[in-house]
This record gives sequence, structure tokens and C-alpha cells, in this order.
Amino acid sequence: MFEFLFKQQASQASVSGQPSSGGSQAPLGTPAERRSAQAELARNLAGDEAAAVELILNSEFADVRLSAAEHVISQDALEKVQHAVRNSDRRVAKLVQGRLDAIRHVQAEQKQAQACIALAQRLLADEKLTPNLVADLDRQWKVVDAAPTAAAEFAHVRNALAERLEAQVSLQRAMIDALAALRQQPDAGEFERLASEHAAHLASPERGSLPRQLLSDFDATLAARRAAQQPAANASPVLTPAPAAPAVALDGAAAPVASAAPPSEGDVVMRADGYAAAAARPPRPQKEKHKPSPAEQEANRHFMDLLDAMEAALSQGQLHIAAEHDKALKDSKTGRLSPAQAERLAHVRADLKRLSDWARWGGNVSREELVHAVESLPAEALGMSELAKKVGSMRERWKALDGVSGAAPKSLWEKFDAACTAAYAPAAAHFKHLADERHANAAKAQQLVDEANALIARDAAQLEAAGGAQVDREESASGNLPHTHDWRTLASSTQRLRQAWSRLGTIDRKDKKRLDGAFSKAMDALLAPLDSQRKIEVARREQLIEEVGKLNPLERHTIDTLRRLQESWQGHARALPLERKTEQALWQKFRAACDQIFARRKEHAHAADHERKAHLHAREAICASLESATFEGDDKAALAAIGKTLKDAAAAWHGSGVVPRASEQKIDQRYRAAVGALQSQADAIRKRAGAAQANALREKLRQVQALESALAEAGEIDSAGWSSRWQALSALPAEQERTLRTPLRRRTESRRGAAPRRVPPTPANWKPTVNACCPKCCASKSWPGSTAVPNLRKTD
Repeated sequence: MFEFLFKQQASQASVSGQPSSGGSQAPLGTPAERRSAQAELARNLAGDEAAAVELILNSEFADVRLSAAEHVISQDALEKVQHAVRNSDRRVAKLVQGRLDAIRHVQAEQKQAQACIALAQRLLADEKLTPNLVADLDRQWKVVDAAPTAAAEFAHVRNALAERLEAQVSLQRAMIDALAALRQQPDAGEFERLASEHAAHLASPERGSLPRQLLSDFDATLAARRAAQQPAANASPVLTPAPAAPAVALDGAAAPVASAAPPSEGDVVMRADGYAAAAARPPRPQKEKHKPSPAEQEANRHFMDLLDAMEAALSQGQLHIAAEHDKALKDSKTGRLSPAQAERLAHVRADLKRLSDWARWGGNVSREELVHAVESLPAEALGMSELAKKVGSMRERWKALDGVSGAAPKSLWEKFDAACTAAYAPAAAHFKHLADERHANAAKAQQLVDEANALIARDAAQLEAAGGAQVDREESASGNLPHTHDWRTLASSTQRLRQAWSRLGTIDRKDKKRLDGAFSKAMDALLAPLDSQRKIEVARREQLIEEVGKLNPLERHTIDTLRRLQESWQGHARALPLERKTEQALWQKFRAACDQIFARRKEHAHAADHERKAHLHAREAICASLESATFEGDDKAALAAIGKTLKDAAAAWHGSGVVPRASEQKIDQRYRAAVGALQSQADAIRKRAGAAQANALREKLRQVQALESALAEAGEIDSAGWSSRWQALSALPAEQERTLRTPLRRRTESRRGAAPRRVPPTPANWKPTVNACCPKCCASKSWPGSTAVPNLRKTD
């Protein structure tokens, strides 16, 4: 389906005549001819892997590459092909990838199989081989798909492990049987045989698998038997008849049974003589037929009912119920049975005996299985509780078999009991350890109760020495902590006692109720004054919280007051700790109140900072406006504009408010520099205006002097010419202009015949000067008399 992706590449290769990848030259010709030639090569590969790889790398046709890929098998060739066609031919890449995955999976399985074989060999060489390790090995081997050679190698090692485990089981069973035989007081020969077998067992390679308790029991029993036989070593043995083997009746009680040995010849002769004597005796006279009484008839009826129930129980396989009915039949008192009833009873009891024998045989088989199951419990590594349940269930099953199949042989019972004891030994030790811990915990609990009672006595002695509880109440009412008690020590002691009591382990039920009651009573008596004092302290803490809430965050002394309240809180907390939950709740409320004050102060500070920054921006704008101010027009207008600008800037500056302290000096320096620059500019304008005015005043004074000189010399002047020359000069302020025109007008009027006004003489030591400060200063000066002359100063 992807051939269209390679059509362009194939066409380019056919045009250029070059192969698509490195290798031999591709055959020339049409694409159909090349396809058929390469397909023929692919069909004739016949397992030639190198030629197949070469054809895959040089072929331009997908189906040819796929046919050639069928002959690539080795891992190196597959990896080479995968690297070449990974991005060009998906079908070949998928085929190669699948084969590579299969090869790698086989390699991984072989590696895991070798690891399992190595583990099995290590276990085989280990002296202390345990079944759980072999079980783990089996679980690991189950998930391994191993080759036949590896499987055969593992099977050989596993058989060796199984033989070792079987040898361990046989050794343990032999030890258990030998211990049971040793406990039955064997004779000297049997004793020596058991001792030699024990030495052989100790020399066995699997000696490490024997339980330590079993070895210690056997050694102790062997030593005891050897010590018992030592005093009677020189005495002649006394032959005692062997006790008859007890048979188990249906009711479970031991009853003597006949020996299973065949009868001797003397017994047969005695029985024959007895039969002959019985035949020689004369026949007994027939008795009258006995007629049963009503009571005997009732008893007979009850007897037959029991017999029917016994038959029904036997038909249903309920052997134990049938045995109970047979016992009841034996205990019942009935009349004489008829031959049919007696035959029926004998038949039923024969069935009961047959089933009992079968049940006894099956029970013994089941007991053997129970023994083996109990002996395998230590190897299962169960938990102590589960182990105890297992052993208990095994014993219950043994008892159930006793009820169904009769009593077990003594040797089998001893073997089972020894196996249960050995299997239960770890659980017994564990439970004994737990019992010891419970007793130790009870002792610790009693010590805590005694310590609490001692604290109560000491607290009462302190109260009595300090004048009683009234002093504490008065000091608490005054708002101070009472000093008659070390409340902190008392609180820490009670908390320590509670924590120690909570950390106690399990205690026996018979002691726990008593100790719990005693501890609760002691703690109630110990905590009563502490609880009342804590209530007072809680009220005091709440009062501190209210005082914090009443503080004004914006006042100057709020921080000092808050710090004092915090120190008071810490002092109370050190003097009398409250319950952890109450302490945390009050502290959270107090801290929230303090945080609220700090938050409001911080908010106010942020607002003030924002306002100062706004003032700073306003002053920066003022400075920027002063620095960038430009003035157009003549000097008079510029000077007026500068004055107005400085006045407005000063008003805005003083109305802007305070700025941040860190920027205050810098902005002030900037403002003074800007104001100084404008004032310098204004002073320069004033200086230029004063100089121009002084020059104009000087020129007009010169013209006045020239006019006076002309009048004095000629007497007649050209008024129009002098007026034009006067008008050509720069104008002066009106007052100065009027002052300079007054003497000229009077001179002119006197020449025309008008009576001149009297002008006081000018002192010889007064001469006009020009002050360059300002026109107002010049206008404020005047000549002596009525004529105003600017800037006259007295000269020496």
C-alpha cells in the first residue's frame, strides 16, 4: 500500500541509472524488467542471507524487499536491515522488528533460565537449605520459557534439591520416631541402637535442618535414660510380660481384646474335651415359656427402637451416632430377646465393628497426613497468629477423628503431639513474650498511677504551706498569675503522664479496668485545680485580645503598647500553658488582632508613601517646568513673565506637601537650582535694562547741557531741531523725562520773555550719577530743591 511513496525514487533511479543505496549497480532497463529480474533473484536466494541483505539494501521495489526479508534470520543481519529501511519500508521494518523482538525475548529467557540455574546451584551448595527458598526458585522457574538443554540442566539440579529436601524430611521423621521410641523406656539393646542412630543422625550432611528443640529434647531424653540405666548395669535383666495392646471400644474407653495370635494345640485339645463333656451331659429339662411383663415389653420396645436408630445411622454412614446407640443398648435393661432379635442385634453389631475397623484404618491414614502437615508447618513461615490457628485446627481435627475413628495408637499420638509442640514453639514463645510485655505494661501503668498520687499529695502540701486556695483565687482576680503553685510544672507533669499512659502497650483485661479507673481518678484529682486556673487564664487571654482590638493603629504609641501586650501574653504562656487546642485557638485570635493592627498601619504607611510619591512627582513637575521655561518678547515682558513664573512655582511648591525623606534633599537642591537659574536670568535682564536706561539718561543729560550751552552762547536756538534730536534719543521713564525737560523749558521761556521760575542753585558738590539697579531707585533720588534729578550722589 506504500509503493506510491517510492515511485518517484524509482523513476529517478531509472533515469540516472544509479542505485538507491550503496552496493552493486542496479540492472538497467525498464521498471518492469528490473522488477521481474529482482523478483527472480529474490526467489532464487535459497537461504543466502548475505545476498538477501544486499538485495534489500539495493532494491527499489517494496515487494522484492519484502520477499528478500523472509531469508534474513541472524540478529546482525536483521539489525543492519532495520537500520537501513527503518524510515523507508514499513513492512520490512515491521517484519525485521518482530524477528529481532523474538530473538531478544529468547535471549532474555535464556538469561533468566541461567540465573535460575545459578540460584539452584547456590542453594544446592548451601548447608542450610530451606523449603521456602526452593519454593521461590520454583515460582521463578515457572515463568521462564527455557530451552530444552537449560530445562534438563535445571531438572538435574532440582532433583538434587528434592533429594536433599527428602533427606531432610526423612532425617527429621527418623529423629522424631527415635525420640518417641526412646521415651517408651526401651531395653539396653534398643537403647544402644537408638544411641548409635542418633550419632549417625548427627553425622548426616543434613544435620543443619534438624530443629534445635528436637535435638535438645533428644539429647536430654538420651542423657536421662542413660543415667537411669547406669545403676542397673550390673543387675540381671528381669523379663516382664509385655502388656496387651489396648483396644478402643466404640465409646472411646480402653478394653482388653483377644490376642490375634493363632491358637496352640493344647487349646484345641481343651476345646475338644469341653465339647465331649457337654455332649455326655444329660439334656436339661425344658422350662416353661416365660411370659414378659408390661415393663419388660416396654423395655423391649425401647431396645428395638434404639436398634432401628442404630441401623439407620449405619446406613447413613454416621458411625459415631451408631456407636452412641450401641452404648445405649449395652446400658439398657431389657427382657430376653427372641432368636430373631438376637440375630439382628449380632448382625448390626458386626456391621458396626466392620465399619469401625474401616474407620479406624482411615482415621490412622488421616492422622498420618495430619502429622505430615504439622511437620511441614515450620517451613511455611506463617505468622504467629496464623500458626497458632493452624496448630489449633490440627488438634481439633485430631479430636474429631478420635470421635469418628476411635482412639489413635499411642505412638502415633506422641508423634503428632511432638510435631504440634515443635510447630507451636515459635508461637508459644511469641505469646509468652506478649504476656511478659502485658505484665510489664501493667507494672508501668501502676508506676504512673503512683506518680499521679504523689503529685496530688505534693500539690496539697504546697497549697497548705501557701495558705490555701484562697490566695490563688485572690491573685487570679487581681489579674496576676498566682505564685503559690508551679503551674507550668504541674501542667507539664500531667501532659507527660497522659502521653506516657497513651503510649502504654496492651494490658491484661483483668488489670486494665482497675488501672484505668485508678489513673482516671488520680488525673481528675490532679487536674481539678489546674482546670479552674486555666479557665481564669483563658479569660485573661481573651482580655488581652480585647485590649489589642481596642488599639488605634494610627496613634504614635500603639506599637509600644502592642509590644507590651505581646510580652504579657508570652509571660502568661510560659507561666501556665493551656490545653494545646485552646492555646492554639486563642493564639490565632491574638495573632490575627495584632496582624490586623500591623496591616492597618502598613496600609496607612503605603497610603502616606503613595501621597509622598505623588508630592514628589508634583515637585518634579514644578522643577521640570522651571527648567524648561522660556520667555519671549522684550526684557520688560520677559522680566514680568519670570516673576510670575517664580511666584506660581513657589505657591505650587509650598502647597505640594511633604515628599519621601530619601528624595527630599535631592528635589530641594533641584528646585533651588531651577529658581536660581531663573533669578540669574532675571538679574541679567535687569542689568541690561539698567545699563540701557543709564546710557539714555546720559545722552539726554548731555543734550540738556548742550542746549544750555547753546542758549548761553547764541541766545536763539532751533527749537524744532533740538526737539527732533531729543525725540531721536531713547525714551526715559515719565518722571525722569519730566525732570529733564523742566529746566530746558524754563530756559526757553526766559528767552521768550517769560518770567522764569526761581530754581534753587545746584550745590557745587552735587553731580548726577546713574545707578544701574533699577528705574525706581533712580527715580527716588532728586536734586536739592524742587527739581528731581535721578541718581545724584554727593562727591567730595
